[in-house]
Amino acid sequence: METRHSYKYFVQVILPLALPKLYTYAVPTNLDHAIKIGCRVEVQFGKQKLYTAIIHAISQHAPTDYIPKEILAVLDEQPIVTETQISFWNWMASYYMCTLGDVMNAALPAFFKLDSETSFVKNPFNEVDILELSDDEYLIAEALNHQDEISLKDVVLILQKKSISKPLKSLLEKKIIYVKETLDEKYKPKVEIFVQLHESQYELRNTFNLVSKSEKQENLLVAYIELSKKNKSVKRAELLKKAGVSADVLKSLIKKEIFKTEEKTVDRISKSEIENLTEYELSIEQKDALSKINNFFLEKDVVLLHGITSSGKTLLYIDLIKEQIAKGKQVLYLLPEIALTAQLVQRLEKIVGNVAVYHSKFNNAERVEIWNKVLSNETKIILGARSSVFLPFKNLGLIIVDEEHDASYKQQEPAPRYQCRDAAIYLVKQYQAKIILGSATPSIESYSNAQTEKYGLVKLNTRFGEVQTPEINFISLTEANKKKKLRTELRFSCAMKYNTH
Repeated sequence: METRHSYKYFVQVILPLALPKLYTYAVPTNLDHAIKIGCRVEVQFGKQKLYTAIIHAISQHAPTDYIPKEILAVLDEQPIVTETQISFWNWMASYYMCTLGDVMNAALPAFFKLDSETSFVKNPFNEVDILELSDDEYLIAEALNHQDEISLKDVVLILQKKSISKPLKSLLEKKIIYVKETLDEKYKPKVEIFVQLHESQYELRNTFNLVSKSEKQENLLVAYIELSKKNKSVKRAELLKKAGVSADVLKSLIKKEIFKTEEKTVDRISKSEIENLTEYELSIEQKDALSKINNFFLEKDVVLLHGITSSGKTLLYIDLIKEQIAKGKQVLYLLPEIALTAQLVQRLEKIVGNVAVYHSKFNNAERVEIWNKVLSNETKIILGARSSVFLPFKNLGLIIVDEEHDASYKQQEPAPRYQCRDAAIYLVKQYQAKIILGSATPSIESYSNAQTEKYGLVKLNTRFGEVQTPEINFISLTEANKKKKLRTELRFSCAMKYNTH
């Protein structure tokens, strides 16, 4: 064990806990080469709890008020959090009066925050007298006779009870079981098996002769030829489904050296087919608005686009996105409601290419893959809800905040209780990027900043394509109810709304 003064480096880390300060850990000499700001490290905090922490700073000075514990491992070869992000986290913790641990919990997908799960193992030196055990204690002890260890979640499933502390405490006191602390990284890349022709099958006529005696094998070969028109490697599951045969048929052809298989890491997030670019023509007013936005961007970072409903704000966004993509920049398109994304994604992909969608409804594996693609600069366009501001952008050029007035951009619980629009405005300053706030009914704050020329202000007052403004009728529900016409009036009202869209 190294002494306090034998360490060369010390790391200050962010723990995923609401702690008032950061803690410093010593770096064993065999890990000196591995530490980088933004990498995850495994640390012990408290007596037995293990946590994943993020390296916030690296120093050669030991803390003076306590002897630091060692970090146990470095979990990443390269940082998963950029130094720009850490600067952003510092600002958010200060501005919204919360801890860095709160920000870390909000920012990182759950798979990056390794769980310190309590597991229980059987004491091999203690013979169990089942007569001394309660029913619940017996069920737990019996489970450990069939497997090496069980987790707290397993105990809940075994006992089918919410409160399980009493039998566990009793078993621990009797030294029938021990606590085992494990730290497991749950995220694993998704792997699928792909099929392709064996190198020896360069003449398909001969290949068909080899399977001519088996209809199922022949069907499998035909199915492969059809699926392999775009790519020589075909997913095994798709091939078997199309051929309508079992895996045994494929195994037979692999033995005959007609096919071979290989495992490949694949995306969990499906990519839409990118169609030919959709042609559209901006109106004179839209072209003028676009010119004004770009002129404002020469001097200001923020522009408020105040456009009435159906004025074509989205087309302006698309033109601005195309400009950024041409420069090799990344674009974040923020929406208040994820329910609005499906149609918008299809539209954007037709015009500007593949779009990544990021929000809390995705499972953790999908969120990790998007995180990594943004970090590597592979993904250029991200469409998402407020949590998207935490993504590890490499080359951010533009943020679009659509419906910037919407209350959904404000995080209420838990901390950090941030306003996504305001956080995005701070974020673009760090990347020397630009941000456009769009709304038909701007927030008071944004409109005031535009009026005082802190933001640029561009207006669209005409509906795109000369679409008529809907007729508005005022209906007295009290009178309609008295005359028993309420249902008829409501049907008419709904019909009017439908016809105006």
